[in-house]
Order: sequence, then C-alpha cells, then structure tokens
Amino acid sequence: MKRGLLLIDRGSREREASEELEIICKRIKDKGNYIFTDFCFLEVEPPFIEDGITKCMKQDIDALTIVPYFLYPGKKVKIAVTDAMKYQKDTNVKFVITKPMSMHKTLIELVQNRISTSLNENNVSTPHKEIDVLVIGHGSKDPNAQMSLNYVVNGLKESYRNVNRCWLEIEQPDIFEGIKTCEKNNPKVLVIVFYFLHEGAHVKTDINNDLLPALKKSNMKNVYITKHLGIDEKMIDLIVERAKEVENAN
Repeated sequence: MKRGLLLIDRGSREREASEELEIICKRIKDKGNYIFTDFCFLEVEPPFIEDGITKCMKQDIDALTIVPYFLYPGKKVKIAVTDAMKYQKDTNVKFVITKPMSMHKTLIELVQNRISTSLNENNVSTPHKEIDVLVIGHGSKDPNAQMSLNYVVNGLKESYRNVNRCWLEIEQPDIFEGIKTCEKNNPKVLVIVFYFLHEGAHVKTDINNDLLPALKKSNMKNVYITKHLGIDEKMIDLIVERAKEVENAN
C-alpha cells in the first residue's frame, strides 16, 4: 500500500515553526517509509487543512495518515480532526487519524533531555535530585490539557527535588504564581521548561513578557531556561509510533 502522512499543526506566523515542521516531515518520511509527508495548519497561517488535503490527494497514494500535532487533546484537536475527515467522502484514499502527542512517556524523556541540555550548556553539575523544575504550558479550557501536562509533571517528580507547572494564559496558576511557588521552595537550581512544540510568538515573546518581570521580582539565583521541544529524534519516533498504531489497526 502506498501511504502518505499529513501533520496538522495549530499554526504560527513565525518562520521557525514552518522550518521545524519541514525537517520533521522529512525525517518521518525516511523513518516511516512514506511515499509523501507534509504539514498544514489549523489556523493563523496557510497552508490550511484544505490546502494540505488537496496537496495530498494529488500524490500517488492509497492511504493517508493524518497526525494532529498537538501536545494536548481538546477542542483544537477535535476541530482539526473534523475538518480533515470531511474530505474523506470525496476520495477513495483511506484516511486514518492518530492520537495527538500527549500522555506518552516519550514526552517525559523529551523534557528530561531539554533539562539536561540546559544544565550542560551552563556547566551546572548539581545532581538532579537537588534541582527544581518549573514547566510552563500554554493553557486551555479543556480539562484534558491539565491532565496531559500533569502526566509529564508527575513523571518528572521522581527525578528532581521539586517539579511544578504553570500556564502562559487561560488557566491558573499563571507564570507569576508559578515563580512565587518555586521561590517558596528555596531552590538551589531552578530549571524552567518551555513546554511548547515550536519557537513561535509564545516562546519568543509572550512567555518572556511575564517570566522576566516575575524573575526580576524574585530573589532566586541559578535559574536556567530550556529551549522549546522543537526538533528531537524522540519526537520523530513518537509521531511514527502514533502513526503505526492506527495504520496497523486498519
């Protein structure tokens, strides 16, 4: 069977997001033996879902695996899936849809990689059991988003002294409250994790608009900030694993 794969991302105007997705799609194509891989966006910026599906249908494929490339299940994922599947009736190409990138041990490992990289880059040799971690997520009204981030936070707790989480927007605790909580724990070293897929506007600007003033008000020293999740071989493997789950079941 000749199979293609389409990633549906939330969407970003930042060039870096599209560049990351291009690299991710290329690696998925190689690892998953797909005839064709590409990405599209749910909102914000083209190519939109209709553009992505139309492009896929011009390829010589019998089946299409659609991947909602989101860290949280919820309203956005449901909209992406619904929008994509409405094109099934117009083609003989069989569509299958994967789970989003949530509630999987790979995400815990990915965050641990980001923490270790940040510590190594700053020549910090403090044992992990003496390190505090704050994970910053996007925020969502959907309760499954909290559940998804809590899964990662709980998975990190056995490796570090304290692990807390906060949200950029929509939910509480916000970033200011997250920093206050960390300060109360009097950390020797604090690592702040940007739990975002891309280097979009949230990572480049929005988080720092709250984070930098909050850190300035605090008395904490030895605070380090990780990069976003971005391109990582573990994420490539997770996408391929999610894809194979539904492909093998159909």
